[in-house]
Amino acid sequence: MPNDSFSTVGLIVETIDHVRVLTLSRPERRNALSPELLDALRIALDDAASDREVAALVITAAGAEAFCAGADMKAAAAGGRTASRSRGPMSGIYRNVHEMILELPKPTIAAVNGVAAGGGAEIALACDIRICDPAARFILPEAKRGMGANFATVILPRLIPATHAFEMLYLGEPMDAGEALRVGLVSHVTEPGGVRAKALAMASRIATHAPLSLRRMKETMVKASGLPVSAALRLNEGLSPYESEDRIEGFRAFTEKRAPKWSGR
Repeated sequence: MPNDSFSTVGLIVETIDHVRVLTLSRPERRNALSPELLDALRIALDDAASDREVAALVITAAGAEAFCAGADMKAAAAGGRTASRSRGPMSGIYRNVHEMILELPKPTIAAVNGVAAGGGAEIALACDIRICDPAARFILPEAKRGMGANFATVILPRLIPATHAFEMLYLGEPMDAGEALRVGLVSHVTEPGGVRAKALAMASRIATHAPLSLRRMKETMVKASGLPVSAALRLNEGLSPYESEDRIEGFRAFTEKRAPKWSGR
């Protein structure tokens, strides 16, 4: 698959081998989520989900200061979106970006290069794997702003022990990279400046594996969360890798000591 890239409103979209890389690119606004950037993200996520040549997705950001500062309040105010009566979570005519990332039928990695606050932190939480720079900070300040952190409130206690999730939500104080690693919020803290390379290397390794197997694992893990074990084991989500051509190819490649050629069927 050829490597290519293009830019849209505050978003750089690249394809590196079979990895789609989305780079939030509004460093002058700490990569805050303007309405235009959210629309660009929705389009890019939908495209990545449907593109058969894309095997994995990485979300990162431009600049060294911030991954994403959350909602762009200036842009929202300019667009008249901060009125006294605003819509609650999961409302409106557009899909929620965090839900789209969570349900993307392909592996996702957040390469967190700086401060991830509010909705920006929730982008990282929506990804399957989180890798961060030592300078990264995770902040959910909604209790200080009169907001609800709807997505984080649901997802965070599924990722880390509830006591840490409550503390993060109630206090609204930053969690640094070392603490995020200790409580299991991230799986790796890289050398300074190395988070993008680490995420791309991991995504490239993932992309060599059977696409039906990856999709089955993703969909089952997401949808089984919270179910009793007996029900979760019987979900049978998505296309079955057990009955696929790729399963036959995987066994054949192993016995022939060669790299498999996946068809996604």
